[in-house]
Amino acid sequence: MTYANIILPLPLDGLFTYTIPDALAPKVQVGVRVIVPLGKSKRYVGIVAEYPITPPATEKGIENGEKKIVYKDILEVLDATPVLLPQQLRLWYWIADYYMSPIGDVYKAALPSGLKEQDGYRPRTELYIRLADNFRNERALTLVIDSMKRATKQVDVLMAYLQLAGVDEMDQISPKTEFREVTREELMNVTHASIGIIRALLDRKILVTYEKEVGRLNHGSPSRPENMKPLNEAQTEAYNQILIQMMGHRVTLLHGVTSSGKTEIYIHLIQKAINEKKQVLYLLPEIALTIQITERLKAVFGDQLGIYHSKYSDAERVEIWQKQLSDNPYSVILGARSAIFLPFHRLGLIIIDEEHDQSYKQQDPAPRYHARSAAIVLGQMYPEAKTLLGTATPSMESYYNAKQGKYGLVELTRRYKDIQLPKIEIVDIKDLYRRKIMKGAFSPRLLSAVREALGRGEQAILFQNRRGFAPMVECRQCGWVPKCPNCDVSLTHHKNMNYLSCHYCGYTMKVPDVCPCCESEDIRGRGYGTEKIEDEISFIFPEARIARMDLDTTRTRNAYERLINDFSAGKSNLLIGTQMITKGLDFDKVSVVGILNADSMLNFPDFRAYEQSFMMMSQVSGRAGRKGKQGLVILQTKSPNLPIIQQVVHNDYQSFYNDLLVERRDFHYPPFYRLIYVYLKHRDENIVNTAGLELGSRLHEVFGDRILGPDKPAVARVKTLSIRKIMLKLEIGIDYARVRQSLHNTIHELLKDKRYGALQVYFDVDPL
Repeated sequence: MTYANIILPLPLDGLFTYTIPDALAPKVQVGVRVIVPLGKSKRYVGIVAEYPITPPATEKGIENGEKKIVYKDILEVLDATPVLLPQQLRLWYWIADYYMSPIGDVYKAALPSGLKEQDGYRPRTELYIRLADNFRNERALTLVIDSMKRATKQVDVLMAYLQLAGVDEMDQISPKTEFREVTREELMNVTHASIGIIRALLDRKILVTYEKEVGRLNHGSPSRPENMKPLNEAQTEAYNQILIQMMGHRVTLLHGVTSSGKTEIYIHLIQKAINEKKQVLYLLPEIALTIQITERLKAVFGDQLGIYHSKYSDAERVEIWQKQLSDNPYSVILGARSAIFLPFHRLGLIIIDEEHDQSYKQQDPAPRYHARSAAIVLGQMYPEAKTLLGTATPSMESYYNAKQGKYGLVELTRRYKDIQLPKIEIVDIKDLYRRKIMKGAFSPRLLSAVREALGRGEQAILFQNRRGFAPMVECRQCGWVPKCPNCDVSLTHHKNMNYLSCHYCGYTMKVPDVCPCCESEDIRGRGYGTEKIEDEISFIFPEARIARMDLDTTRTRNAYERLINDFSAGKSNLLIGTQMITKGLDFDKVSVVGILNADSMLNFPDFRAYEQSFMMMSQVSGRAGRKGKQGLVILQTKSPNLPIIQQVVHNDYQSFYNDLLVERRDFHYPPFYRLIYVYLKHRDENIVNTAGLELGSRLHEVFGDRILGPDKPAVARVKTLSIRKIMLKLEIGIDYARVRQSLHNTIHELLKDKRYGALQVYFDVDPL
């Protein structure tokens, strides 16, 4: 009897041991999928993680007694070869360990659904038509055509089929003759015939049908390296410096200003890797970015390029996974954070573009991993792989690592074709409001700049990092504000659908006609979301062709493509959006960018607020004047004298970094300390409060002043669950393995209390 440890797609710690029946033993190996029973009636698709193993013969029972363990058999082996490579399994273990998440949650996040379910994936097939063997000679074919003289439509279809199959080009035919394959759909499109006519030929047994697996992946054109653009002097210098830095570092940071041509450098590095028979993983933080980059990469790499992200169907993702396991995998994978889980046989280069972006961090559900960190670890699992981080605004951690020599560092300070960085004008909207010169969201200077740009046939972008029509509505008579019944937040007004929505749990309600407290009809929105910005700007500029890019307008893959392609082609000339529009998009005719309210980002209660604000403002500013003349940015703020505002204006990342570094060191934040948040959730606020105080006290006994809390987070109730947060600040160099074990042990002891049976406790390691 042999045994194996299996990973199951369940949020449970550890592996599950099963016995291997002798008949299945030859098929079992690490990385294959198996069907296993669990409990009385459930079955799951698991992954073999360890085989063979020697399991314990007994386990401790009641009152320190021992009882023999009875293991269940695996029921079926689903794969002839592993669907999980050794490097992938190692990455799973690392993510589970570092981010303190059950390995089953990593499994759920990593594999497409079609590989996790017993009947989840079905290959795509297409119906083909061929000539029956009995008529694969000229005499039989002539006779049957003569006999069908009255069925003229059937004859027309048959003749069309013969032409499509290439019969008219052949000297003779026989049952062994290979015809060109013809699909039923192709035949119907060419002849405009109904399914009834096709069926009549099938009933006569002149034609027969067969199904063929065709797959869902697009087959592009062959690669064309000659389409690579030559690098200019600054790009060439950066390219060479990257290669030099990669000789001494596994990870290199490319700090290049916006529109400096980083993507073209990436393309040359990718071609070099392909020439060396290596594979490349190219990560982007947002699906929207893949649309523009895809066209640039396809022009050079053609059918060597594969795209992988959540907007593709599950079946498409399964087929990409299978292709990556095949003998003919894609040389280049372009994708969002989930692409790190794909199999690679010869990974040689990882490019993490816009490495600073917070979208690389998975929030919910678990595992709450950071794709940048996981990709760096993945690269270290391949002996020759190098990782390149690219951005105009490096994260504090990455820039610190580069300055300390842990990473290589390459600076690219010149824009492509030496185009000047945009001119940034500060508008003090506090003063404008005080003097009653400005009432809404738009200063006179901004409106003037947008009007001039549109008048010249150019484009403009307005950045407002809040979606919806109004962040909240309020009764002007009594001050009533509608709140979510499930979460501690006000409801956001979405005018187009005339409903109020919670952006945490999805709860919706219609906008009331009268106030439920005082019956006043004077209920108005407060604040500005992108929908309201669109509404008001369309009134000011009725001639403008306006597009809006936020979560509400980009819920489908096609929506992303349509919005970006329309704006690129000039079908729309005024783009309004949230942070989606700040990230690396390249538009030729944008001459004006408006940042409507810098203060809403700066005043967010989070230690990363200034860092993220600087990045977003710098990135969205970089959309202006990317080709042609210098662009203009209008930055509206009530705090024009803040140092960070001046640093954005002068694109002074170094001063911003130095100032923030002092603050981070003084207050024990990254990159000098590592953070772990411990969250507790329960429907009963009294229970979660008691549990939080008790856990905080226990952790304080172990970690001392490294523990802060428990505290209520900014939103202290979500989806009917009350929340408490405990923060753990760990100095660099501490024994992290012992920390994790102490946390697990302390929480395990807490959960033994019957009061906390329904208490949820989870971790967020390296939180944003």
